[in-house]
Amino acid sequence: MDLQNLGYALTQVVHNFGAAAVLGGSVGALWQAPQFEFERKLAWLVCLGWATQIASGSLFGAISFHYYGSFPDISGVAVVALILKAICATGGFFLAAFYLWRAAAWPDTRRHRVWLTMSGLSATALTAAAFLRWFS
Repeated sequence: MDLQNLGYALTQVVHNFGAAAVLGGSVGALWQAPQFEFERKLAWLVCLGWATQIASGSLFGAISFHYYGSFPDISGVAVVALILKAICATGGFFLAAFYLWRAAAWPDTRRHRVWLTMSGLSATALTAAAFLRWFS
């Protein structure tokens, strides 16, 4: 068994579940009537999903470094996509964490705008992932 490919595959599984959590949780919050307790549970899912995305994305680089002694050689569109994914993941994580910390005092309209933003960040990161994959 090729341990390198196993490492990439298992990391990809975790990465995919993180992507499902951030997009599904964010969009799911938009499709139901404002209900803070349910939204709070979704915010935990999204925050943990972003943390999973950050950790598993870093692990991809670590696996490459372990087996090749360097990070993947990417350029052009792939670099832009990676930077965009990193910005979305970092911003999404902190926005979800901020939501968990402060949203109890917010009106429904502000919470809705935050969910729209988190949905946009997750959709952008998922789109950038396709460009990163196929342009690297």
